[in-house]
Amino acid sequence: MKKELQTILEKDVTYSQRLRLLGENKILHPIAGFLAHSGDSWYWLAVLFVVWLFTDSTWHAISAFFAGSILIQAFLVLGIKFLIKRSRPAGDWGAIYRNSDPNSFPSGHATRAAMLAGLFWGMNMHPLALILTVWALLVSFARVILGLHYLSDIIAGWILGTLLTFLMLGLQPMLFQMLPGVFFR
Repeated sequence: MKKELQTILEKDVTYSQRLRLLGENKILHPIAGFLAHSGDSWYWLAVLFVVWLFTDSTWHAISAFFAGSILIQAFLVLGIKFLIKRSRPAGDWGAIYRNSDPNSFPSGHATRAAMLAGLFWGMNMHPLALILTVWALLVSFARVILGLHYLSDIIAGWILGTLLTFLMLGLQPMLFQMLPGVFFR
């Protein structure tokens, strides 16, 4: 079993390094950088706070729900990362990530992106759901291209993000009932 796991991890590094070569492209690198940052939780939380602050409708409740989902996702991923302690791939790009969170498994960005896309699908927000699904894939692969994650970090993030989607959609009615002041004006 140990030998099989070692083989899988070696292939993970090999395929991740192949994708990382794309990051050497002078045109693709800044695009990947933009995409990688677009999945940052604090960007999402800031935008969602503005939406929550200035809307009275459905978007008020949705923005609060998404923000709460992101916070739950962030704490869960951070806990898993500190349990597993898989180091990020060696590299220079993304010092803010490397310094604040040296662990890579699972990818918080991939988890968050998959969860957000899943929440949009689960809430029947279909045109936006499709856009977020494409965005989730781009953010996830940008993280590998820039050398911040291995492919297995991304795949684990997608799985965890999907599971969190179902959890949060299941908790939504209870959260709305328990915290009406947060979700409704």
